[in-house]
Amino acid sequence: MARNTPLAPMIGPDAVASRAAVRSPKTAELVAGTLRRMVVEGQLQDGDFLPNEAELMAHFGVSRPTLREAVRVLESERLVEVRRGSRTGARVRVPGPEVVARPAGLLLELSGATIADLLTAKSGIEPMAARLLAESGTAAAFDELEQMLEVLVADGHQSARLAEATGAFHLRVVQLSGNATLAIVAGMLHEITVRHTAFVFKERRPVSKADYEKLMRSYRKLMQFLRAGDAPGAEAHWRKHLDTSRELLLTGLESVPVRDVMG
Repeated sequence: MARNTPLAPMIGPDAVASRAAVRSPKTAELVAGTLRRMVVEGQLQDGDFLPNEAELMAHFGVSRPTLREAVRVLESERLVEVRRGSRTGARVRVPGPEVVARPAGLLLELSGATIADLLTAKSGIEPMAARLLAESGTAAAFDELEQMLEVLVADGHQSARLAEATGAFHLRVVQLSGNATLAIVAGMLHEITVRHTAFVFKERRPVSKADYEKLMRSYRKLMQFLRAGDAPGAEAHWRKHLDTSRELLLTGLESVPVRDVMG
């Protein structure tokens, strides 16, 4: 059983080593933290350029090397984009889920996660998102999903973009639910899921016209629950839909590791 280690008894020779492990933030990190907070709070928005170096150096009271180190910190976090040789300076780039999708995919590979793990996680995320969307979704949100559905219908079951298009529909349901945490997690899993689905459709089980029409009916049924504001109905239907999809996508592939899909 884990136990907490008290800080008070840390005196004597051990205390010196302990204190050495706690360092003060560097000035560049403090500057980066202030600029990061300005992005989070909306004072600096996507597409804005940071003030020029002279202004920032005067504002923070730091040297040019310190300021540039701070900007490199933000660049490594994908919060700013710096074009070398440009006179316009650093530009704010608010990241989306794709920024963490690739590292998350790598972490899943390293952890030995399987596609079954991934699809089970989606089954925990998306039904709740459907409930939230039914409770508080707007007409504009429902119209957007209907338009995506119309494109799916028009493309047909032989579309080369079927996996991508259905994956985008699922992701948008979560994004429109209004829950930022669910949307970010779904965005992280999106790329891996689409690749697996495309592999199944192309290599193992091409989608028949009958299965495709059944899929479209299920999507339309979800839209009915959403527009009716039936949160329990939307959640239950989407959970059943995902359970059925998971069974179809996993048959014979239950233990396929994520790395075999990511390539």
